[in-house]
Amino acid sequence: MTIDDLAQAPVVNRGGLVVRVADVATVEIGQAPRLGGASRDGHEAVLGTALMIAGGNSRTVAQAAAERLAVVDDSLPPGIVALPVLNRSELVNSTISTVARNLIEGALLVIVVLFLLLGNIRAATITALMIPLSFLFAVIGMNRFGISGNLMSLGALDFGLMVDGAVVVIENTLLMLTQRRASLGRMLTRHERLDVAVQSARQMVKPAAFGQLIILLVFAPLLLLEG
Repeated sequence: MTIDDLAQAPVVNRGGLVVRVADVATVEIGQAPRLGGASRDGHEAVLGTALMIAGGNSRTVAQAAAERLAVVDDSLPPGIVALPVLNRSELVNSTISTVARNLIEGALLVIVVLFLLLGNIRAATITALMIPLSFLFAVIGMNRFGISGNLMSLGALDFGLMVDGAVVVIENTLLMLTQRRASLGRMLTRHERLDVAVQSARQMVKPAAFGQLIILLVFAPLLLLEG
C-alpha cells in the first residue's frame, strides 16, 4: 500500500458523500513515537539487552552474550563501537568466589572447633572428613537431577549439621576407648581399637540417625519453595 492509497481510503459515508483520510488528515511518512532513550557520558546511545530464557544458566548466557557482542562490534561502521555496560558474569563469578571462600573458611573453623572440643587431632580429622564426603554425595545428586550450584543450593550450607552425627559417634568412640584402656590397664591393640569403634558405631547409629531425621524434617518445608 502506498501513501496515496492510504490517503484515498474511505473513513465514513454521509448522505452519499464519502469522506476520505486525505480530507481529515495529512498523510505522509513520519516516525514512530519514541518510547525511551539511553545516554552514555552525556551523549545519546543505543542500549540493548540480552534476555535469558527461563531455566538458563546466567553465567553461560552472559559469557555467550559478551562473545556475540564482540562479533557485532567488528561488523559496525567506523566510529561506532559496541561496549558492554553490565556483564552479569562478573557478578556471578564474584558470587561463586564468595561462596567458595565461605565454604573453605567454614570448614577450617569446624575443624578447629572439633579439635578444641574433642582434644584429639585424629578424631577431629576423621569428623571433618564428613564435609568433603557430604559435598561429594551432594554434587553427585545435584548433577543427577540437574540442580545448579547457586546461592540457594550452596550459599547457606551448615557445616554443623554435616558433622553432627559424626561428632556423636566419634565422641562416644573416644569415651569407649578410654574406658577399655582403663579396664585393661594397658594400651589397646589395633584389633581391639577396631572392635571398640564398631561397637560404638552400632551403639550410636540409631540416636545419630534419629537426630539427623529431626533436622531433615525441620528443613522439609523448604522443598515446597518454587525454583
